[in-house]
Amino acid sequence: MTRIVSGADVYGPGSWIDSEALPVPEDAKRLLQILADSTPGFTKDPVTLDLVTFTGSPETIVPGPLKSAVIAGALHGMAGIVANELLECRDGQGAMCGVSVDTDHAAIWLGSVGMAKRNGQTVREIAKEGKLASIFPKDLEKDTFATPLRLRATANYETKDPGVWYQLHGSLGADPTLRVIGLDPATKCESNDEASKIIAEHVRRFSANELEMMYVSRGLCGSICYTPAGWSETQMAQDLDRHPLINYSQQTHAVPTPAIPLSISSDKRPLAGIKVIELVRIIAGPVIGTTLAAFGADVIRVNCGRLPDFNSLQLTLNAGVRTVDVDLSKIEDLERLRALIHDADVFIQGYRPGVIARKGLGLHSLLEMAGKRGKGIVYVEENCYGPDGPMAERPGWQQVADAASGCSYVTGRSLGHTNGTCVLPALPVPDMLTGLIGAIGTMMAIRDRTRQGGSYHVFASLMAAAALHLKPEVGLYAPAVVQQCNEKFKWDETGPDLFVLELLEVALKGWKRVMPTYFVGDSLSTTRLKGDWGEFEVLNPVAKLASIETSPHYTTAPEPNCYRPSDAISWL
Repeated sequence: MTRIVSGADVYGPGSWIDSEALPVPEDAKRLLQILADSTPGFTKDPVTLDLVTFTGSPETIVPGPLKSAVIAGALHGMAGIVANELLECRDGQGAMCGVSVDTDHAAIWLGSVGMAKRNGQTVREIAKEGKLASIFPKDLEKDTFATPLRLRATANYETKDPGVWYQLHGSLGADPTLRVIGLDPATKCESNDEASKIIAEHVRRFSANELEMMYVSRGLCGSICYTPAGWSETQMAQDLDRHPLINYSQQTHAVPTPAIPLSISSDKRPLAGIKVIELVRIIAGPVIGTTLAAFGADVIRVNCGRLPDFNSLQLTLNAGVRTVDVDLSKIEDLERLRALIHDADVFIQGYRPGVIARKGLGLHSLLEMAGKRGKGIVYVEENCYGPDGPMAERPGWQQVADAASGCSYVTGRSLGHTNGTCVLPALPVPDMLTGLIGAIGTMMAIRDRTRQGGSYHVFASLMAAAALHLKPEVGLYAPAVVQQCNEKFKWDETGPDLFVLELLEVALKGWKRVMPTYFVGDSLSTTRLKGDWGEFEVLNPVAKLASIETSPHYTTAPEPNCYRPSDAISWL
């Protein structure tokens, strides 16, 4: 039975340890109940919740003290429940059907961005052959990581304050981040280690608060690495806690629109016929779209080809979606995009508040459009800090959320660091969970639009996803549990200087050694998809519904970002 105790002596101020953690599947079941109780609009029916079956290894398979697999499993269970409610709305069947979730699958899904294969090779294997750039029609990474100094501009560094670290984040343009600390981006470095040492010397000249003000004043990414208690005491944390994790609401001030029945088609998945437009980048936003696509939605991902992005992530995150290149500075491209949105059910955007509104694509503009057309829209926003509060308009990425929430601090403590050294968790968990949370909120909004009409606003934030791990009702794994996992998987050494993709490789290497069935060809856990861009192997969606035909699955292969011109795409 779960027993939550203070973890202050082990993981630092404000941390909580589950000293008698349940087996992972049972713990996911427990957390499902907690999340259901705290989520407005989500079922509280114990019979429905009990229809979710969790299986998997009793011990955690994720490095570190965070219960990421438990959280992922519970959230996938929630997605399955809402999917069945959608089936009930459409077919009159589904409300009392079961959902099954394998928590091992849910854990490995957290690292799925590094697992996809194109023509039999992973991204890492293609990169080692020097062929990575050649497979992408448009180089969106450009020279983002061209030098060791630029690569190591995203890492944790000790400040002038003893025991206080700071997460630098070069975003997808490291030069401003380096210049702020007085470092010329052209400084020659022979290795990543040398680059880390040079940056560390510059960062140690400043206090944590000095760095914070420097980056805030210039609109750059970065964060103090808080302890869990330190973050919870901030005004931003307190403002964010006022919102539910799965944050959606009907926009009752908008022009009333009627209930919209779900489409009947040969595709039996719950979201078949739902049209989705995305303006997103990197991981969290794309996970929303690819999750909705797996449940049957027609998803068009809009990429602005002039903006940087991670080419390597497209192998997984573009499964089931189509991509289009749109230049928002061109009137004709913007008008084509608006025409697509006019027929869309869902609009997803991952830009900071106000940025997209300047293009006439803000919430209120689209609510007005929905009122005129007589069909409600679901407007989805994804960002770092949440919908309001003193940091809401500040840019941020997954690493920033891990640093600010305290996740990097407790991870450092779990690795034996008692001097404040902060280490990024090994998986891009806030990104993946934020995408899943956004997808669940979207599905709930579509369900409500089907039942009662109206338009809806959904908000998903990286900080909320990261901070959930440190809530007392969740708890951290005790050191003995962490050590047992270390001994089983023999994880490679990690440290504060490693980039997110390097850390991801640590987890994938351990899993591949101990759980090879997820990585071999023709695995039951993966799907093969053929497309114009090649033959792909991607990890299957996690939640399983009562039948194969209604369960989420991908029907089209990934395609690179900006694959189609703006005048050559339309709804299916």
